[in-house]
Amino acid sequence: MNALAFAHQLLPEIRFGDGALLACLFVLTFVLGSRVYGGVRQLRGFGERLLIVGTSPLARLVVEEIARRPQRYALVGVVEDGAELDRLVAERRPDRIVVGFADRRGRVPLCHLVESRARGIRVEDAVETYESLTGKLALELMPPSRVIFSHEYATARFQPAFARALSLLVAVTGLIVLAPVMAVIALAIKLDSRGPVFFVQQRAGLYRLPFNLIKFRTMHPVEGVHSEWERDNSNRITRCGRWLRRFRLDELPQLINMLRGDMNLVGPRPHPMTNVELLVLTARNLSEVSGDAIPYYSLRCSVRPGITGWAQVRYRYANSLEQEVEKIRYDFYYLRHRSVWLDVRILLETVRIVVSGHRTIPAEVEAPRETVEAHRERA
Repeated sequence: MNALAFAHQLLPEIRFGDGALLACLFVLTFVLGSRVYGGVRQLRGFGERLLIVGTSPLARLVVEEIARRPQRYALVGVVEDGAELDRLVAERRPDRIVVGFADRRGRVPLCHLVESRARGIRVEDAVETYESLTGKLALELMPPSRVIFSHEYATARFQPAFARALSLLVAVTGLIVLAPVMAVIALAIKLDSRGPVFFVQQRAGLYRLPFNLIKFRTMHPVEGVHSEWERDNSNRITRCGRWLRRFRLDELPQLINMLRGDMNLVGPRPHPMTNVELLVLTARNLSEVSGDAIPYYSLRCSVRPGITGWAQVRYRYANSLEQEVEKIRYDFYYLRHRSVWLDVRILLETVRIVVSGHRTIPAEVEAPRETVEAHRERA
């Protein structure tokens, strides 16, 4: 009864007789119970048991990602062709079977996999596993047909209308409420260093159409052609600019871009037009030579860019072409899973970053790794 009374104080407009209060309490109890149960599993060393079938490059990446999360996952084996899959399933008792063949023709043990599913074991493609582990897509390892003929990149039903309406609401409200804050920031920039208050740059918008992006200036002005990477310009960042960048306050003038329709609140960050040419040219050249490229780049520009996005809350500033490719992998995860709920999650994470001044960086290459060969020897 105390819990009901407390909930009624929080939600006085909901009547007990409607049953809504009990429903809210049930959902709250379920969410909290799930969190506690997940924490207990990690503390006691429990983890989902995964069995890898196939040794493709993507399967190798999955093995490495599993090794970086020993508290959440346990790799129980890697087999090359699945010929002894039934025996291994009985011996290792996996919770999930991940299929990762480079060439599936005549190699996938369909009967064994169907039998495993009948036993309640989750069976999925290595692409889905890699996405769920990392929150990004391994674009260069995906066949073009998976993107071209996929309905997963189709626009979500309500997301475009929600994103535009939210962006307009935030733009109008933000410009009104934050006008005094922006005035103080403008004064601080003028007192800290010489140069204009705003930094205006041509960026690639929807369908790669250029628009003028507006930000508070965080660097000392420079004449002539210069690098776009933050690493190459670190000595130009002003004292005021470092604080603005840390809490992302330099992005506030982009509310004007949102109001004009150049951008949304959530979406892939718009690249400078000079970098777009570099990225597209690199993609074309490398795809012909080595296959290590930035495929499907045009698809990234099929949505309005955003002030914040999945890549921004999951990764750091890009300081090289390689890191830019890494951010694009996160962008494509957003494109594939775009929804109202993902937008809300990104916004909540952005608020956390703005308040704390820090973002969550995924595990990097220095984390411990397990090799495919080691697990094949165990199998």
